Amino acid sequence: MGTQAKTNACRMLDKLGIAYTLHEYEWDEDQLDAGTVAGKVGIGIDSMYKTLVLRGDKTGVLLACIPGGKELHLKALASVSGNKKVDMVPVKELQALTGYIRGGVSPLGMKKNYPLYLERTALATEPVSISAGRRGLQIFLGGKDLAAAADAIPADITH
Repeated sequence: MGTQAKTNACRMLDKLGIAYTLHEYEWDEDQLDAGTVAGKVGIGIDSMYKTLVLRGDKTGVLLACIPGGKELHLKALASVSGNKKVDMVPVKELQALTGYIRGGVSPLGMKKNYPLYLERTALATEPVSISAGRRGLQIFLGGKDLAAAADAIPADITH
């Protein structure tokens, strides 16, 4: 995997004995969107999962992991997570909350365990691609393995 040390997300999967592959790509500050990254690692947009960090009015911080080609349905996420409303966390708070920066937020290996709501379609997707926890590095793994590793709550949260 080049000269890069393994990320927390990789170490977590290793510890759980879950198979994955790593895919490096050249990243650009202005092209961190799922479509661009999917093209760079050679995977379809619906297999490229992005991790969003939100705050619920009742539960506090939570995560949503959804396919790159879809939009998060805020009302659906609020409903399934026991909140009246959820809002995206400001980018400037990402690192303090998760240990990760924009474009490198992995649903695995965060510095705190937040509830993760995973778009249900991931369970039937092989492989899914998620951030390995830094820009320029993606993990490919089975959708069911991602759900198990992240202790995710499968839900219909996109539209």
